[in-house]
Amino acid sequence: MTDRPTACLVLADGTVFYGRGFGATGQTVAELCFNTAMTGYQEIMTDPSYAGQIVTFTFPHIGNTGVNTDDDETADPVAEGMVVKWDPTAPSNWRSEQELTAWLAARGRICIGGVDTRRLTRAIRQQGAPHVALAHDPEGNFDLEALVKAARDFAGLEGVDLAKDVTCAQSYSWDEMRWAWPDGHPRREGPGHKVVAIDYGAKRNILRCLASAGCDVTVLPATATAEEVLAHQPDGVFLSNGPGDPAATGAYAVPMIKDVLAADLPVFGICLGHQMLALALGAKTVKMSHGHHGANHPVKDHTTGKVEITSMNHGFTVDSQSLPEGVEETHVSLFDGSNCGIRVTGKPVFSVQYHPEASPGPQDSYYLFERFVAAMKDRAAEPA
Repeated sequence: MTDRPTACLVLADGTVFYGRGFGATGQTVAELCFNTAMTGYQEIMTDPSYAGQIVTFTFPHIGNTGVNTDDDETADPVAEGMVVKWDPTAPSNWRSEQELTAWLAARGRICIGGVDTRRLTRAIRQQGAPHVALAHDPEGNFDLEALVKAARDFAGLEGVDLAKDVTCAQSYSWDEMRWAWPDGHPRREGPGHKVVAIDYGAKRNILRCLASAGCDVTVLPATATAEEVLAHQPDGVFLSNGPGDPAATGAYAVPMIKDVLAADLPVFGICLGHQMLALALGAKTVKMSHGHHGANHPVKDHTTGKVEITSMNHGFTVDSQSLPEGVEETHVSLFDGSNCGIRVTGKPVFSVQYHPEASPGPQDSYYLFERFVAAMKDRAAEPA
């Protein structure tokens, strides 16, 4: 860079990356991760699972498809900021409604371009997800000592319950289905399987996949009790994705899940919901070094022998060695062998660590929603 930098990314170890700021001005602190997806930056920035994190995008062409209201996974961006190699480019896509930079500025997200993201990603892989401070000042004035201190003072995500910050305030019904040309998001009509979805930070496309699979979806806040869940007389219960330490969220979520399991209902969990289910069944979760974030993660399904390419976003994982008797591992990551799925033997209770709804990512795993619906059908067919 020959011009004066207008943004800087400061790691807790004192390393400084200078670049050009865009989006909002000011500064923020967070955990830094990287995402390898080649598309879907808008969905990534609005994924509630990224609360408390700044995302480094390894793909350089960020901004080239603009943004639009259909692709938001929640009402506003949740990730604290973004780090990119090149400054965002002008949009060139028929669905674009706004430029990325203006969208980020309006939503208070601080970002930096012109960074050597390859070097930064290597550092994250080798040393683990660092705590960082990100600052954007159009005048280029930075108090590096204060920024280093802010990064070092960041408490991190271990022991932190973030689900309560991103969950819905009250229950609501959902009938919007997956996007389809040329009508966009159609509405589900007619009777369906009654599903209560617990919102730990649910992405909209997960709810759309449930609706498209034939589910009549009612969404409840993360703090919902078993009594509140069962009062809806659901055919099945869904546990959503979300951010933060599963052990912290489990303080109130695990007792509810245990009571739901006692009611012998089909249960399906994704991401944080997978971890919540594992904790309720007696397993343990651990913090990963740098987590899994991307749309190209190969996972093997032991129940079918097939390998699927999946979308992932998690910094904690279920310790497969802690799975109790009666709970089997169904999916594993072919990158590092970490747990990616479980099920309860002989019961319609299962979960996966990855995101079968994609957004962004491949759709290899949509069958899991159909598996959940099949479990509800089978239970309904049982004699009273």
